[in-house]
Amino acid sequence: MKIHQIKVNSPDKGYKVLIGNNILKILPKNVRLLFPKTKKIALIFDNKVPSKFKKTIIKTLSKYELTSLIFNPNEKEKSLKTVNFFLDKLFAKNLNRTDLIIGIGGGITGDLTGFIASIYKRGINFVSIPTTLLSQVDASIGGKTGVNSIYGKNLIGSFSQPKLVLSDISFLKSLSKKEMICGYAEILKHALIKDKNFFNWLKKNTKYLFSQNEKKLTYAIKKSCQIKLFFVNKDINEKKIRMILNFGHTFAHAIEVKNDYSRNTTHGEAVLAGIILATKLSIIKKICNKKVLEDIMDIYSKNGLDYTIKKCSKASEIKSLIPFLKNDKKNNDEKINFILIKKIGKTALPNKYKISINELKKKVINFTQY
Repeated sequence: MKIHQIKVNSPDKGYKVLIGNNILKILPKNVRLLFPKTKKIALIFDNKVPSKFKKTIIKTLSKYELTSLIFNPNEKEKSLKTVNFFLDKLFAKNLNRTDLIIGIGGGITGDLTGFIASIYKRGINFVSIPTTLLSQVDASIGGKTGVNSIYGKNLIGSFSQPKLVLSDISFLKSLSKKEMICGYAEILKHALIKDKNFFNWLKKNTKYLFSQNEKKLTYAIKKSCQIKLFFVNKDINEKKIRMILNFGHTFAHAIEVKNDYSRNTTHGEAVLAGIILATKLSIIKKICNKKVLEDIMDIYSKNGLDYTIKKCSKASEIKSLIPFLKNDKKNNDEKINFILIKKIGKTALPNKYKISINELKKKVINFTQY
């Protein structure tokens, strides 16, 4: 059983990300070492987690006083109402700050559970067990937690680091290709913003990620975590350089909000569309050439991902997204703060290309030229 370990620097002593296949068995040992005073553990399970994994986790932690809670993960349930529901459950069990909350599930579950842990009695120990590719390569890393508002996605939240992230890739075998695409979008984004060699590796190996080749999946997950942490460690609270991780997400979040978080378009599919729109805008603003777009589209077409951009190919469809761009978290004035790409592996800095609503409306027709 090979376990890959990544050490994360953070203001409160840091934590480890452990990556491997069938590594749930190491959970009790790590809990004992990290939380010697813990007596009670609240387990918040994503309801999509297969029962065999739930049973394994409950059995391995049987020496503790356990509370098992189930969460139905969707963007509409990722709300303050749901947070209050779970807080009531925790208060009823009287967990204290030396006890532990473990979130087991995808990115939505991790965001919600991490936020709950950060505000329960001003902070309780939190361990993340991400069970989807999206959460293993992105959502569980970096300490961003939060819930949605009627005004936009993830607008209510906190920066709060977990004490441990345990990424067991055996969870991924239960995922559909649509769910794998969700995580792949973030893997591709990480390559585009930081590592041309990784992008070239993806050109050759993307098909193996979708066929769940264990060795290549493990490599891609580890590489993605390392790229994300490069930005996180330089900017914990997302004031500047960490915003680069939102490449493609300004458009993606607008797509999600416009569609009322419909399950017909997943977060990853929206990100794949957002990457293309952000790249086209980069060409329009003359900071990258058409070859960048062609290289990205080559990966899409060869791996059946080009369907994600069909609903954003017309000027009217792109224009309809503009009202939903105004509440993006990166914005710090009336203009939209886009992250644009210069070349594969390098973006422009945040705040470098801020575009007004009126200017964007005028440029919409240009998107259809590429």
